[in-house]
Amino acid sequence: MQEINFTTQDILQKEFKEKRMGTAYDPTDVDSFLDLVIKDYEMFNREISQLRAENEQLSGKVDDLTRQVNARQSVQSNVETSTSQANNSVTNMDILKRLSNLERHVFGSQLDNGANNQKGQDTFSTGSQSGWND
Repeated sequence: MQEINFTTQDILQKEFKEKRMGTAYDPTDVDSFLDLVIKDYEMFNREISQLRAENEQLSGKVDDLTRQVNARQSVQSNVETSTSQANNSVTNMDILKRLSNLERHVFGSQLDNGANNQKGQDTFSTGSQSGWND
């Protein structure tokens, strides 16, 4: 921000020298004009103070809203991660079911015979016990 050259007091206390030669300004006109300038300065100072206070208030609101947005994004990220993990689990489970159904369809009789021969042992525990030839 640029420096302010005059305060209202500077303007109020300013004394103008009179010239001996030529035309001089009417002191009452100059004083009237300076009074108007002083009123403008006072109004500008009040407005600047008001705008600074409003700026601080709005900056505080922006900070609060930024914190809220960050918190919501964090929660949303956690929810998306949980949903993604749940979807992966469902997808993996679906794949295992489909694979099991496919094995039963293709190797059904061999798997059933292998289960009867193994007497309760898990037929899928190793590749060699699944009925597949290595």
